[in-house]
Amino acid sequence: MPQQDKSVYFMLNPEDKKLNGFSGCNNMMGTYSLKHGNQIRFTKIATTRMACPKTDIDESKVLKIFEITDNYTITGDTLRLHIGRRATLVVFIKNTPQITEKHWKLVELEGQPVKMVENQEKEVYFRLKTEENRVQGFAGCNSFNGTYSIEKENRIRFSQMAATLKVCPNVDINETEFLKVFQTADNYTVNEDTLRLNVGKRASLAVFEAVYFE
Repeated sequence: MPQQDKSVYFMLNPEDKKLNGFSGCNNMMGTYSLKHGNQIRFTKIATTRMACPKTDIDESKVLKIFEITDNYTITGDTLRLHIGRRATLVVFIKNTPQITEKHWKLVELEGQPVKMVENQEKEVYFRLKTEENRVQGFAGCNSFNGTYSIEKENRIRFSQMAATLKVCPNVDINETEFLKVFQTADNYTVNEDTLRLNVGKRASLAVFEAVYFE
């Protein structure tokens, strides 16, 4: 029986206009461009070169679709790729990665890389708890908590944020700047294990990476 570990999917990164995904056996990557009237073009499509004799997906057909597609339609969470006015080439269903119950470590703040500083107790992080929609984390010196709400189209809001009042004179970190992210952020983007908190369509306020513990 043919086996396949995961579904065919792709993601579009609006910041660098890059495409990445999985075509049935291999990872794929490329670039894309959007124009008025739901026009889309995929270019520079390439894949890894793994051999998967047991897969039942014809990768060549998947990749051909990205080569010839020139427009799309979206209805709810359903995306359809087309060529001209012909019948739909392929249909995709939106699958938003889970961001709750994960340990999100801060790696970038306001465009600058973040590393642990001397005398810092532990890394800066936060976690979204599904129970009562609570957020909790560590800002470099103080622990913090609050509540959050997630809505359609990756909208997110944090509220009732509070932090302990510990003083850490030997830890050179700007907690105020970090905690301000939770007051300002109104949407997020997630790509595999990378989470970005944003406000509007501006550059990311903060970038986090998921950390998994055994």
